[in-house]
Amino acid sequence: MGSGTFSKSWGAEYVADGKIRFRLWATGQKSVTLRLAGKDIAMSASGDGWFEAEVSEVAPGAEYNFVLADGMVVPDPASRAQKADVNGPSVVIDPASYSWQHEWRGRPWIETVVYEMHIGTFTPEGTFRAAIEKLPHLAELGITMLEVLPVSQFGGNRGWGYDGVLLYAPHSAYGTPDDFKAFIDAAHGHGLSVVLDIVLNHFGPEGNYLPLLAPDFFHKERMTPWGAGIAYDVAAARDYMVEAPLYWLQEYNLDGLRFDAIDQIEDTSEKHALIAIAERIRAEITDRPVHLTTEDSRNVIFLHPREEDGSVPLFTGEWNDDFHNAIHVFATGETHAYYRDFANEPEKLIARILTEGFAYQGEVSAQSGEKRGVKSSGQPPVAFVDFIQNHDQTGNRAQGDRLIQLAGADRTKVLLATLLCSPHIPLLFMGEEYGETRPFLFFTDFHGDLAKAVREGRAREFQGHAGHEDESVPDPNAKSTFDASKLDWQKTQSPQGQAWLALTKELLAVRQRYIVPLLTTAGGNSGKVLQTAAGFVAVSWTFPQGTLSIALNIGEKTQPVPDMPGETIFSWPQAITELPQHAILVRLAPGETA
Repeated sequence: MGSGTFSKSWGAEYVADGKIRFRLWATGQKSVTLRLAGKDIAMSASGDGWFEAEVSEVAPGAEYNFVLADGMVVPDPASRAQKADVNGPSVVIDPASYSWQHEWRGRPWIETVVYEMHIGTFTPEGTFRAAIEKLPHLAELGITMLEVLPVSQFGGNRGWGYDGVLLYAPHSAYGTPDDFKAFIDAAHGHGLSVVLDIVLNHFGPEGNYLPLLAPDFFHKERMTPWGAGIAYDVAAARDYMVEAPLYWLQEYNLDGLRFDAIDQIEDTSEKHALIAIAERIRAEITDRPVHLTTEDSRNVIFLHPREEDGSVPLFTGEWNDDFHNAIHVFATGETHAYYRDFANEPEKLIARILTEGFAYQGEVSAQSGEKRGVKSSGQPPVAFVDFIQNHDQTGNRAQGDRLIQLAGADRTKVLLATLLCSPHIPLLFMGEEYGETRPFLFFTDFHGDLAKAVREGRAREFQGHAGHEDESVPDPNAKSTFDASKLDWQKTQSPQGQAWLALTKELLAVRQRYIVPLLTTAGGNSGKVLQTAAGFVAVSWTFPQGTLSIALNIGEKTQPVPDMPGETIFSWPQAITELPQHAILVRLAPGETA
């Protein structure tokens, strides 16, 4: 049962019983030696910068490295696993050794409620195996999809995962490849889909030997905000990057991927790598739904088309930062940095986002001074993944503050209800379901000059921000910063935690019972703004299956209920005839085909 294996262009691949082909692209090296289980084996140059060796009688678990002409020892860039850290030996893995326990055919996208989680801070132990114990909690709550922050091996033990350098190896501090498979398998047993966040735009600063092995892997001039840009127009580099998504989906039986910051992936090839990746996934994985989402600050829709029957030929959904940013200004009044773009009448922007998709659809950004976005009203609501907080928006605050601390519990509950009752796809950040107040901070595990550079850069980033003086910014490399970010599971047993969980569970039940059925035929151009005022938003969507309306108020002035047809499917507080401060009303009227 379960997934198959994936044959990579790079790295160690079984080609017969016990026989492995080791393959490395190293245009910057004149010779390369394979060091396998303590024995050195010469690799032959096979042209175009490739080095190969075929070795018989290799057992799974054997350790290996590549030795360069000057004696330097490096790991396999396409390692399936590391013995320990990113600089040490790679480990031969038999990708077919795991025995899958659950026959799994996936879940449709319209049912999706995403739960974003970081393995290292999700449990006290911070491992794949420990996370399995919490899966019943999420399944019973009504979560349908787990989105795991990147797990590709990165420098040190602690980190968010966005500085990965060995793209095919699960981070050893979290567990082995089989441990990650066991986590995914167990999630499927609870009816939970699992998608993985994957970074294809840069490599991290520690343990990245690719510039030494093959300088041609990177653009000579192009830099991303986090490191050198990848040369997607170079065949060997393109193969390494394009095969990684297929590898994770096929070998780990994942239900999808979230592609990080794709606006930083530059490709001059005839077919952009992202389109090539999506087309190949659609062609090669046909036994279950595969959900592909993107993060892209440009507010574009060309990667998210729909066929006439509603099927998805490329990417399924787009992370909608506009929703978060407008909600954040609406809830907190903060207007610094990129929140400037949402400072003017955030209510109107929220109404536009809910009914049309993006706030910026070609308007000029106050922050950048440039036009941003395209018309998005024709997109179906399920093309947008919304959130009121996530790892990025929380962790990139100096103190890692969650929304509940910034806006207060009552206001946050209204916004949570808005998120979960909207026809867009909702995403919760781990702990949000029980009202977690612990921070999620920026943490790393670097040493020496790199640690100093990260520490000083982090402090500099917040200079001049009120309340964020240099000395108050937690040191990213301190273990205490990481420990402070771990979820407080004891809070789920407190009266406040229980109340939050009850609310979240009620909202998710309302969503699955009333809103998901609407989404089977929910197309674009379906939204309508009913009314906005200070702290007040009322919108509706008309679909073949029915008309959904939401009115919410966080302003001080009590608002009358606007014209919203149908029965009340959720209100907070209950049985309201008007909308006082901190109130929400959701109604549903049946449609022609209901």
